[in-house]
Parts: sequence; structure tokens; C-alpha cells
Amino acid sequence: MKVAILGGAGRMGQMLLTCAEELGVRVVAVTEAPGSPLIGKPAFHDRFYQCTWPDEADTIVDFTARACVAPNLRNAARLGQAYVLGTTGLTEEDLAAVREAAKAIPICFAPNFSLGVNLLFELTRRAAEVLDASYDAEIVEMHHRHKKDAPSGTALGLARAVAQGRGVALDEVAVYGRHGMPGERPAGEIGLHALRGGSVVGDHMVMFAAEEERVEIVHKAVSRAAFAKGALKAAAWLQGREPGLYAMRHVLGFEG
Repeated sequence: MKVAILGGAGRMGQMLLTCAEELGVRVVAVTEAPGSPLIGKPAFHDRFYQCTWPDEADTIVDFTARACVAPNLRNAARLGQAYVLGTTGLTEEDLAAVREAAKAIPICFAPNFSLGVNLLFELTRRAAEVLDASYDAEIVEMHHRHKKDAPSGTALGLARAVAQGRGVALDEVAVYGRHGMPGERPAGEIGLHALRGGSVVGDHMVMFAAEEERVEIVHKAVSRAAFAKGALKAAAWLQGREPGLYAMRHVLGFEG
């Protein structure tokens, strides 16, 4: 496997490089945006930051900005490169580009590559199947002050898991924060709440609250290494796969 890390100077890019070395993953290219002062400077072993597309890679790992996703996918599809996509905050137009590229190459797309978080997705979906709308579903997430999108991609993934477990459309029941006089909470609503501050890597809680009891499922990330190692695991899993859009549930072997 010959991996290229896009946006190698970012927080996730640096952690991916650290974990690649730890796991013995062969990194053949590290990119940064054109105009970056890092271009041409050492990045990883004998690799230097480059702004050209990494043609030599067979697998791309991308945690860059959402504006880069569509053109990056077109480049990868042109060359038949497998793709691990962890960028969040994608628009419907971006998602259409993901689906189009998946016709030509295998893509693993996830809002969060942590193995623990993906177990949380599965537990949340199963809990929502058992705990009906008499249990009020609320999702709370907290991240560092530098995070730009809200709610987090992981929180949205958890909300989709609740909606899937209950057989409803998320867009019809989601509420993003509350203020003023929203009135009494209707049954079946899925609430999402975003907190920002300090250096928090990522905390997520799913709560199912009924009159008689409350069930809480919590995940707290203490290092971005959890995300990076999961992404590299996905990159290895993609080797030899047919074109298509995959998720971490496929990588982890969950049914369905």
C-alpha cells in the first residue's frame, strides 16, 4: 500500500504521519495547499511537502477542507486511487461528488474514523431500535475552540443512527439547539447541541431520557491518534475493493 496524506501539516495530517510511522505504513507523498511556505520542506522521512497531485500513491487519505473534496476526488477517480475521506461539513453538492467518484473508485467515507466512535454509532442505532419515541433522544458534543463546523460530523452521524433505528427521516425530527420559547418537547424529536472550548479533542454523548430512567452512551477521545489509526485501518481495508461507497461499519465487519 502506497499512501498519500493530503494536508499533511494540519493537526490530523501530523497525527496521520506519526501513526503511519508507528504502524509501518508506507507514505509516498505528503501534500499542502499551493502557496504554503512548507512546499519543498521536509515532511516525512525522505518525503517533502508538495502541492502537486500524488500520482504515485495507490491510496489517498484526505482530512482537508470541504472546498478541496470535489477536485481531490476527481483527481483520484482519474487515476483509480482508493480514497479515505474524513472531511466533515460537506454540502449536498460535495456529497454528490463523493457518490459520483464512488462509481470509479472505492471510497471509505466516515464522519469519524475512531473505532470506539464507530462502535458508538452501532450501539446508538441498536438502542434507538429498542427505545421508542417515549425516550427523548438528545445528542451533546464538545470540541476545541478551533473547530469550524457545528454540530460535528460525528454528532450528525449519531443523529442519523437514532433516526435509522427508529425508521424516521432525520430532517423531519432534528432540532439544532433551543432558545427562547420553543414550547414543550414533542415526542420523537432528536436534539443536537454543540459546545466549543479549550483543547477538547472530541466528546460525544447520546442520551435517551424517559420518565422512569435515562440511558447515556458516552465516548471521549483523548488523542487524535484514535482517528488516524482508524483511517489507516480503513486505507488498508480498501486494498483490492471494488468501486463503491463504504463506511467504517464495513471495515469493522458489522452486519448490514
